[in-house]
Amino acid sequence: MTDLGPVEVFDTTLRDGTQGQDVNLSSEDKVAIAKRLDAFKVDFIEGGWPGSNPKDLRFFEAMKHVTLEHARLTAFGSTRHKAATCEEDANLQAMLAAQTPAVAIFGKSWTLHVTETLGATLEQNLAMIRSSVAHLKANDRLVIYDAEHYFDGYRADPAYALATLQAAIEGGADRLVLCDTNGGSLPSWIAERVAEAVALSDVRVGIHAHNDAELAVANSLAAVAAGASHVQGTVNGYGERCGNANLISVIGNLALKYGRRQPQPVEGLRDVSRFVDERANLVPNSRAPYVGDAAFAHKGGVHVAAVAKLPRSYEHVEPEAVGNRRRVLVSDLSGRANVMDQVAGVEDDARAVVARIKELEDRGYAFEGAEASVNLLARKVSGEHRPYFRLHGFKVSIDKREGSLEADSEATVKVEVGGRIEHTAAAGDGPVNALDVALLKALTTFYPALVGVELVDYKVRVLAGSESGTASGVRVQVEMSDGRTKWSTIGVSTNIIEASYEALVDAYEYKLLSEAVMPLAVDTVDTADTVDAVDTVDAVDATLEVPVEA
Repeated sequence: MTDLGPVEVFDTTLRDGTQGQDVNLSSEDKVAIAKRLDAFKVDFIEGGWPGSNPKDLRFFEAMKHVTLEHARLTAFGSTRHKAATCEEDANLQAMLAAQTPAVAIFGKSWTLHVTETLGATLEQNLAMIRSSVAHLKANDRLVIYDAEHYFDGYRADPAYALATLQAAIEGGADRLVLCDTNGGSLPSWIAERVAEAVALSDVRVGIHAHNDAELAVANSLAAVAAGASHVQGTVNGYGERCGNANLISVIGNLALKYGRRQPQPVEGLRDVSRFVDERANLVPNSRAPYVGDAAFAHKGGVHVAAVAKLPRSYEHVEPEAVGNRRRVLVSDLSGRANVMDQVAGVEDDARAVVARIKELEDRGYAFEGAEASVNLLARKVSGEHRPYFRLHGFKVSIDKREGSLEADSEATVKVEVGGRIEHTAAAGDGPVNALDVALLKALTTFYPALVGVELVDYKVRVLAGSESGTASGVRVQVEMSDGRTKWSTIGVSTNIIEASYEALVDAYEYKLLSEAVMPLAVDTVDTADTVDAVDTVDAVDATLEVPVEA
C-alpha cells in the first residue's frame, strides 16, 4: 500500500460529544480532556460553542492559560445571521473572542434547511457562507467549514450543495468538511460525494459522520479511501442520538489497516478511551473494538486452545498494539486451556475445576466476569485453599421509621482468626454497604493488607429459571479496588445479602492471596482472647441473622 501520510484528526468530544445522552462535562473536565487529547497528538480539539452557554465561555477562558503542544484549539459556531453583518453578528464575535487559532463554522447545504429553518433565500445563504468564512480569515483564523447535512442536501439538489462548497472556497476556507448530520448515508454514497468534493479545488476535504445507521466509522474510512484527509469524530463515539464516529476505532483502523502514519500512538488508544470515560463518569463499553475488555476476550474452549498456540488464529491484531490485553474467560463453555491460562499450577486438576465450574454455572454462577472467584475456586478444588478467617455469624439490620426519608442500615459481624474473635458493628448506606464496612473493619485488625480496599461497583442479576418475584435467586458481582488494581468476584443465593457476603469474602481472600499474605494459624492465639467491639444491637424492624460455622 502506498504511504499517503497521516490523516488529520479533529476531535469534537468536548462539543458534539457533550450533546450525547448522559454525557456531562464540567469546564474543569473539558480542560483535563483537552490536555490529554493534546498529549495524544490529535490535530484539532473543538472545545465548544463560546456564544452558547457560560460553561463553554469558562472553558475557553481557562484554555487561554494552557499551552497545547500539538493540537490546535478550535471554537465552533455558525455562519452569520441573515439580517446581520459579520461585524454585528454576536456568534462570530464570540468565536473570535475565544482567541483560538482555528475555528469551525457550519453552514447549510440542504435547500430544505435554508428555506424552512433559516427562512432565507438560497442566494442569501451562499452570501452568509462566503462572508462569514472571509471575516474569520481576515482575523487570522484557520477556518474549517462544516457543510451541514451535505449528503442529504446533495440528494435534494446536487448543484446547490456543490455551490455551498464553492462559496466557502471563495471565502477562503482552509478545510471543507462534509457532514452526514443525520447519519443515514451508506459508504458508497459517501465515497462518491467525497471524491467529487476533492476534485473541486486544492482545499483539504474532511468527513464528519454520525452513527445513526451504525456506519459512522465505515463512512469515515470510505471517505478517506476516496481522498478525504481530515476526519472528525469523538472519543468512544459520544454524540447526539446514536453518536459520532468513534475516533478510537477510526485511528486504530487508519494506522493498523490503512497503514497511515498517524502521530497518535495506537498503543495509547485504551488509555485515552478510559480517561475520557472516567472524566465523563461513564461505564466503559466492554465490547468496544480495540479497547474494550471483551475486544480480546476468548471464551470457547476451542478458541482458547487455538489462541494459546497461535494468537493470530483468532485475533486480527495483537492486543498490546492498542494498549489492551488478552483475556481468557472461564464459563460452562470452558476447557482445560481456559483454566490453566487463568490459574497457574492447576494443570493436574484442570478437568476437575472445569467440571465444578460447569456445575456451578448451571446453578446460576457466571465466572466470565469474575476472574478472582475463578482463582479461588481452582485452589479450593485442588485442595490448596486455606481460609483466612472463620465466620461465627453476621446480622444485618434495616430500620425504617415513619416520617424518615431513608432507612438506617447496620451490620454486626463476628469472625475468628487464629483463635481470636473479633466482634464489630458498622452503619452503612444500605445493608450491603454496612456488611462490607463491618466485615472489613473486623478483618483489617488481623490483615493490614486489606486497609484501603473498597467496593467500587456492585451488580445484581435475578437468575432466569429461579422462583419468580421476591423469591427469585440472585447473582451478585462486586468489583473491588485497592487504588492500583481492580478485581471482581461473585456470589449466588436466594438471599441477596448472603450472595453479597459470598462475593465480598472472595474479594478479600483474593486480595490477601495476591499479596502473598499467609492465613493466620488457628491455634496461634488463645480463644479466650476476644475483641468485642459491640456487645448487643437493639432490635430493629427488619433483621437478617446468619449464624455460620465455617
